Amino acid sequence: MRALRGQPSIFSPEKTGKVQAELEVKNLSLNFGGLKALSEIDISVHTGELVAIIGPNGAGKTSLLNCITGFYRAQKGRILFNGRDITNLSTHALTGIGIGRTFQNIELFPGMTVLSNMLLARHIHCNYSLGLASIFSPSVRREEVHHHRILEELIDFLEIQAIRKELVGSLPYGLRKRVELGRALALEPKLLVLDEPFAGMNLEEKEDMVRFLLELNEAWGQTMILVEHDMSIVMSISKRVVVLNFGEKLTEGSPEVVQNHPEVIKAYLGDTGDLGY
Repeated sequence: MRALRGQPSIFSPEKTGKVQAELEVKNLSLNFGGLKALSEIDISVHTGELVAIIGPNGAGKTSLLNCITGFYRAQKGRILFNGRDITNLSTHALTGIGIGRTFQNIELFPGMTVLSNMLLARHIHCNYSLGLASIFSPSVRREEVHHHRILEELIDFLEIQAIRKELVGSLPYGLRKRVELGRALALEPKLLVLDEPFAGMNLEEKEDMVRFLLELNEAWGQTMILVEHDMSIVMSISKRVVVLNFGEKLTEGSPEVVQNHPEVIKAYLGDTGDLGY
């Protein structure tokens, strides 16, 4: 991704070389009444990794992401990010310390443009007061230019220049997923959490998304954790795979090890009849 007018990219070595994103989930349990969604889960994600969480329907994958990103409160266990206990932090506070997320069901504002949706994510990086904003002081103008430069970089990277002024609600589903990724990246997350980023996409759209995620991870060092049902994609892009089943961690390891694990095969055979890759 190129920098604009000498402005360092958010993925420049000067920035990404200093980013630490160490996630630890320790003994995490989550219940909904008598239903056990997660049971004593231990997971770690290290800086620069792309870790996939897989499992049959109802395995607890999205519940785990919801705990990590502050939407659910676990009854037991801890979540640490860069050594800090974040178990009970709000979603807003988690965004502020560098955890960004996309959703299984797209969470964009359909009546706003692509650019406006992405601009909303920059609020956590705003350093000016309401008073300065109201008079649009020189410092505010300079900061606004900075935010727009970053968004233009992301728009360029995601190849959505042609739709930047289009209303999100008018776009096909695959492009909306791409815009949602752009908004999450506009937060400048240390850890990017993706819930089924390929859901609802056709083959060409999936290929584009794979390309974006691989470049983010391999070229720019973006740390990611994702939930995904497309096993062919999971096994081709992940560095490590964690398998959940009925709220428990079944196993974890490299894609090669996991796809040949007998318990994983058994779990998927009982759910879908094949592993899907």
